[in-house]
Amino acid sequence: MSESTYVVPRVWTWDKASGGQFANINRPIAGPTHESELPCGKHPLQLYSLATPNGVKVTIMLEELLERGIAEAEYDAWLIRIQEGDQFGSGFVEINPNSKIPALLDRSVEPPQRVFESGSILLYLAEKFGAFLPADLAGRTECLNWLFWQMGSAPMLGGGFGHFYAYAPEKYEYPINRYAMEVKRQLDVLNRQLAEHRFVAGEEYTIADMAIWPWYAGVATNQVYGAAEFLQTQEYGHLLRWAEEVGQRPAVRRGRMVNRTWGEPSEQLHERHASSDFDSQTQDKREG
Repeated sequence: MSESTYVVPRVWTWDKASGGQFANINRPIAGPTHESELPCGKHPLQLYSLATPNGVKVTIMLEELLERGIAEAEYDAWLIRIQEGDQFGSGFVEINPNSKIPALLDRSVEPPQRVFESGSILLYLAEKFGAFLPADLAGRTECLNWLFWQMGSAPMLGGGFGHFYAYAPEKYEYPINRYAMEVKRQLDVLNRQLAEHRFVAGEEYTIADMAIWPWYAGVATNQVYGAAEFLQTQEYGHLLRWAEEVGQRPAVRRGRMVNRTWGEPSEQLHERHASSDFDSQTQDKREG
C-alpha cells in the first residue's frame, strides 16, 4: 500500500508487526514480559545499558568522573540486549518502568535510588558528585537549556529521521524529507552555537556535551545511520571541530566501548566492572 492510498482507521488496533529492524520489540503496552533478576556487582553504582547514543552518554559521564579522580563513581556496567528483549525483564522494569536503556541503580544510599532516562542520570550524577555542571545560576541554566534541548530534539533525529532513513522496511519520500529537514535545522542550531563557544554550553565542558555528542557528533561524522553524505554534514565545520575535540578525550574513548557489541572488536567491552577491564580488552584483542 502506498503512502497516498493509506486510509486512517477510526480506531487503531495492534493487529500486525510494524516492520523494520526493531519490530520484534515494539508493542503498545508496558510492563514486564518475563521474570528475570538483574545481576549486581560490587560497586555502589550499577548500570544496565547498551552502547546506543543514549547509553553512551552515561558511560562517558562515569568515565569522566573517574578520570577526574572521583573514586566513588566506580561502577559495574551490565549489558542489556534490547533486540533480545532484556529490557522487558521484571528486574529491569523495576528500575525503569519505561523499559528503555540506560537505567542506573545507586546503592550508596538507603533505600537504593533508581534513576532512569539518560538526561536524568547525567543530572543526578553531576549533582551527586559536584562535577560537569556549573555552580553559578547562569552557567547551570545554560547547561540545562542544552541538556533538555537534546532530550527534546533527539526523538526527531532517532525515532524520526533514523527510523525512516535507516530502519524502516520501506523508504518513503515524505517522512525522510520531513525529518531530514528537521535534523539539518538541529545541526545548524549546534553549528551556530559552537561557532561562538568552545563547548555547547560555553567554555566549560559539561553534561550538555556528554548528552549531545553521542547523537549529533555521531551523525556528523557518519557513525550513526551512515547519513553524513545525504545530510551534507561537511557544511557544519564548527560542529565537526567540537566533535573531534570531544571525541579525543580519554574518558569519551573509553565510554564509547562500554556495553558495545558491534563494530571493531577492539572497540567493544561488553561488560565493565573495573578500570583494568579496558587494559584486558586491548590485550585480548592484540593476542587474538
